[in-house]
Amino acid sequence: MSGPSAPDPSRRSVLATGSALSGALLTSALAAAQATAAERAGATPVAADPVASAPASAPASGDPWRTVLDDADLVWQRMPTAWYEGPFLGNGFLGSGIYAEPGATSSAVRFTVQHSEVQDHRPEFGSLFGLARLPVGHFTLEPVGAITGLDWRLSLRKAELTGTLTTDRGTLALRALVHNDRSVLAVEVTPSEGERDFRWVFHPADAISPRAAFKPLPDGYQGNPPAQVADHDGITAAVQPLLAGGQHVTTWRERARGRTRTLYAHVAHSHPGTTALGRALRTVRRTEPLPWSALALDHRAWWRAYYRKSFLSLPDARIQRFYWIQLYKAASAARRDAPVMATSGPWLEPTPWPNTWWNLNVQLEYWLIHGSNHLELDAVTRALSEFRDNLAQETPAPYRSDSLGIPRTTDPHLVNGAASPLMGYGVGIPGQDPPTPEVGNLTWALHNVWLSYRHTMDESVLRDVLFPLLRKAVNYYLHFLEPGPDGKLHLPATFSPEYGGDSRDCNYDLMLLTWGCRTLLDSAELLGVKDPLAPRWREMLAKRAPYPTDANGFMIGADIPFAKSHRHYSHLLAVYPLYEVTGRSPDERALIERSLAHWVGFEGALQGYTFTGAASMSALLGKGEDALAYLGELMTRFIQPNTMYQESGPVIETPLSAAQSLHDMVCQSWGGVVRVFPAVPAVWKDLAVHDFRTQGAFLLSAVRQGGVTRWVRLVSEAGAPCLVGHGIAGPVDVRDGGGRPLRHEDVGDGTVRIALRRGESAIVTAKGDRPELSVAPVRPNGAAPRWGLPRV
Repeated sequence: MSGPSAPDPSRRSVLATGSALSGALLTSALAAAQATAAERAGATPVAADPVASAPASAPASGDPWRTVLDDADLVWQRMPTAWYEGPFLGNGFLGSGIYAEPGATSSAVRFTVQHSEVQDHRPEFGSLFGLARLPVGHFTLEPVGAITGLDWRLSLRKAELTGTLTTDRGTLALRALVHNDRSVLAVEVTPSEGERDFRWVFHPADAISPRAAFKPLPDGYQGNPPAQVADHDGITAAVQPLLAGGQHVTTWRERARGRTRTLYAHVAHSHPGTTALGRALRTVRRTEPLPWSALALDHRAWWRAYYRKSFLSLPDARIQRFYWIQLYKAASAARRDAPVMATSGPWLEPTPWPNTWWNLNVQLEYWLIHGSNHLELDAVTRALSEFRDNLAQETPAPYRSDSLGIPRTTDPHLVNGAASPLMGYGVGIPGQDPPTPEVGNLTWALHNVWLSYRHTMDESVLRDVLFPLLRKAVNYYLHFLEPGPDGKLHLPATFSPEYGGDSRDCNYDLMLLTWGCRTLLDSAELLGVKDPLAPRWREMLAKRAPYPTDANGFMIGADIPFAKSHRHYSHLLAVYPLYEVTGRSPDERALIERSLAHWVGFEGALQGYTFTGAASMSALLGKGEDALAYLGELMTRFIQPNTMYQESGPVIETPLSAAQSLHDMVCQSWGGVVRVFPAVPAVWKDLAVHDFRTQGAFLLSAVRQGGVTRWVRLVSEAGAPCLVGHGIAGPVDVRDGGGRPLRHEDVGDGTVRIALRRGESAIVTAKGDRPELSVAPVRPNGAAPRWGLPRV
């Protein structure tokens, strides 16, 4: 998230690699007399019951990651009937959701096959129809008998579904995965004698925008022709031709090994050529000879390395499990080289939103990657850089030479197509309507890029992506700033996402423009750039109109008070995630509190991400109890059995942003200060974090025991200035990785300044305290049901 100063560390944590909690951590850096790292490589006090986890009576030795991951497995002892109830598998490209076949719940199980690259290519019908993601199809597993029961488990650690399906004729033992590297759905089934003749059937989907089931069709728009199914030397292919040229192809084959039969399926897409068929056939041909043990080997290795980049354990078993499921979900839905996530990730289901949404969804989908140390999932930075020329074409023609914008919706290549409310939502022009003048989305998306820079301090991201794109995004605003009779610079009427109506000095845009100008000035200084626009950026910061407020807090804009239920926090971005307004004075804090209470006080339109935003804003204020209460509302009212989420259709951003709300409670690093456990509720007396990535490119590890922070460790990857709000009461010792005292400055309020060069580490403890420097799962406060559909 954005902070006002250039050199600062962030509240999110990115992960360090390694099979044990990084060596120097598990080894005591304070006293050579302490036990070796191998002896402590992971006390794991949480015992995993198949359905619920109860408080453990004593620590158990073992692998900390295995303990928390196995404890977080989802289980099904009742049949899921929809996408938001069932298991889900994916690798950022191919996705499969598993649930009962609608209308045939006792006779078939659906395995969807959808792909994040499969889309239409008719821009004349806009992003919602002509460029929409297209459904691929699904397999049905059809037993001989009627289904009478099931017992499934989705292993997060292995990214694999296992279990049995019981019928009145026997059983089907199955396991399934979407292979990380090969992008193949593999389902191995071993039937009992009575189920020997079970079968697989593929059902190609109609290749038409899913929005067609919800909204009127544009004039002249029609679906693509039916898929053509044929055998190709023992491999079956469903070839879906596209009216715009190109194709997407699903190929599959079953291989029998004794009684066990394994289905191998792959999806490929090509446009404008027809190369998908050959690629899809080759992939299945090269994969189907592999037995399960060989197929799973490198798949499991990737997932093992993925999880070990960071660690979090807290005493609420339900929320801890939810958190690790979100990390599994993120890696199932996102990769750096995959398309930026659409509203439902790779698991396309019937939806009015069959593409990528840029006025909140994308931003929230990717926030958790920074603190959890998973920048290998950052498709946003890659896509904005790769397709920047398309952004220029989406900007209104008179401004394309020096400005950029991003429409509300685009395809994976950031193309919107026709700009009409029926087909898509283009970049509007301030002061004009139609089209709707929603102009801040690119600046907000670039805040995610800024977060990636701040969490890595990778100057190439700043120099090659953020600075040039943000310069043009801000320049678009500067065309319309105009002086008023009060001597201030004002924006003409623009649109605050989803509220309705256009307003002068719209807070959504004023807040983003303020952050953008400040970030450009900081970036130019860091890069040594003397930019001719810098005086204009300074003038904007000095003379811009104040954010419109009234007795209830922040308004939508100068013309529109906040006066109705509204799920979006578009008028509050300066509070969160931009951290431009942080409560530095009593009046500013009161403004935040008043605005937050007024926003959530209108029931009716509130949705899940309302409560994740409210939780993070409460965490900013240090109100851990409030943050936990908002997350409790989210879990109770909105999160579905498999931790998915839906409104008019399935959407993926809200649960992922809830993981970020947890990060905000555990670690914040805006404004140049790494804050450790800044908003922890009283019931979370014990906490453990390891290798959380913060702004400034620090890796944070810390342990809280009995309501007291015992130790904090920071490793500097970039040698950035280091200010640590450690939260340890009284005087502290600061030592390096070898246990030697480090020079530091106490700047008050539980914060120390430490000079760390690249690769150096610092450990902060209470003065004279020598705690064991190990991180392990903490004991849960009580039992909790597993996610999924466990037996009631």
